[in-house]
This record gives sequence, structure tokens and C-alpha cells, in this order.
Amino acid sequence: MSSAAITADAAGTWTLGDLTVHRVGLGAMRLTGSAAFHHGTPSDCGRSIAVLRRAVELGVDHIDTAAFYFSSLRSANELINSALSPYPDGLLIATKVGPFRTWAGEWGTAARPEDLRGHVEENLRQLGRDHLDLVYLRRMRQDSIAEHFGALAELRRAGLIRHLGISDVEPRHLAEARAIAPVVSVQNRYGLGASTPATEELLTVCREQGIAFVPFFAIAGDGGALGATTAHDEAVLAVARAHGCTPAQIRLAWTLAQGPHVLAIPGTGNPDHLAENIAAGALRLTPGERERLDAAHRGPA
Repeated sequence: MSSAAITADAAGTWTLGDLTVHRVGLGAMRLTGSAAFHHGTPSDCGRSIAVLRRAVELGVDHIDTAAFYFSSLRSANELINSALSPYPDGLLIATKVGPFRTWAGEWGTAARPEDLRGHVEENLRQLGRDHLDLVYLRRMRQDSIAEHFGALAELRRAGLIRHLGISDVEPRHLAEARAIAPVVSVQNRYGLGASTPATEELLTVCREQGIAFVPFFAIAGDGGALGATTAHDEAVLAVARAHGCTPAQIRLAWTLAQGPHVLAIPGTGNPDHLAENIAAGALRLTPGERERLDAAHRGPA
């Protein structure tokens, strides 16, 4: 499958609150370097900026980032600001708060509720914006998210945040958050062969409630933050051969096929991979292919 002329329009759209975006977006973490966060080789600034600009040219209007996405030389938010400001109309930039890193790059303790305003303001400064389109509360293993989510709801009422989401949660956390303020999206780790019963339930609950489900590491598999897996099930390889595309594209196509409310935010700093990821939105799996990939996802009976 040629990726050259395919744009993000091919994947269709979903509305987050009052903001409509294409279902294939871009995750910004890998713009900063070759591996997770401050480990590995820092990215080339010019190439990362070129990827961001090319993404927008190809119709990407949903970029997922965070102030704690930085390597020894690069900050994802500042790359986005340099590449795209003044921001085009219709571009949604989502960020997340909760985790905390020191300026040296080391992970600190999870943010307290009273810390979240500072985290939001840091994202605003780095991105050069007066409000954030969408902010996720990334749960840091706490049993209840009510106090933290309530703090973000206050910032939404103050006009610093337009829409709220939650990340790394269970269904009970979604119910807890929705009792405080509207939730437009849920972001959990999910992909072919990588899920949990709680996340499978969330996928269904979000569909029923009209909430976007935005998986991270959808094509990474066991690689996680370190990058895409090369350990593909034979079902993935066979379907990829049938479509003349890459296994990563099949993983993305399968993810998008889980429902119209499912959005993809594959991360890359590679312009060729960017085009391939966007082109995956045009893939249409047959019922037989879906059945075979679903069986691979479930694993041995």
C-alpha cells in the first residue's frame, strides 16, 4: 500500500467535547529522542520540527504531548511551539499532568492536587498558549482520583483548560471523574495482544457513553516506551502481506477497527513512519481478518 497520497481524512473523525479531530493523530514523546524520555540518543531538532509540520500538512489535527516529555536536549512541547506556532485553526493539542520529573530528568513523586496548577501553567508556557485544549489526569496508582481530578475541574472553570480526560485508569475511576466534571476521553495502554480486563471494559463503557478511547503504545507491543515491537504474531504478518503494508500499520488498523470512538496517537520522529501511520487509517480489514486478529489478541484459549 502506497502511503504517499493518503491523509488523515481517511480515518474519519470523532468529536472531543466540541472539538472534532481526525482519528489518527500524533504522539509527541518520540520527537525528543530515540528512546523513552532522557535515555538514548536525543533527536535532531530540524527533523523533529519537519515531522510536526508534515503531520499537519497530512491532516493531523490532534497532537498528544506532556511537559515531562523531554530528553537531555529536547522538549516535546517546545518543539511543537517552534514548529507550529502560530497554531493553525482546528489543531487540538492534548497534554497530561500527574507524573513529575526534576529538571535533571529524574522521576519525582506524583503530583499532589495543589501541584497541578503549576503543571498546567508549565505546559501553557512551553506551548505558548493561554489555554490547553485537553488535559489528562494521569493516575499514579492512587486508589481515588477525585481530589486530583477536582483540582483540574477548578482550572477548567477558570478557563485554563477546555476539556478533561483521564489516563491509566479503571472503570470505577471514570465514574468517579464523571461525577465531578465532563470527561471527553480516556487514555490507557491498549493494542493488539496488549490489554487488561479493566481496559477491555473501559473500551466498551466509553463506546456506550460516547467518550473517546485513546490508546497509547498501540503499535509498540512489548516495546512500550522504547519503541515498536518486532515480535509480530503470524496473524499480523499474514494480514500485512495481504494488504502489502507493514505489521505496524495492521496493528493500527486493528486498533481503529475497535470502534468509531477509538483514536490513535502513534508516536514517531521518523517522517517515513509518520506517513505510514497516517496511511493506516485508510486500511479496511475484512471480517475474516478481524476474526483472525481478534483471536491473536485474545491469545491461546
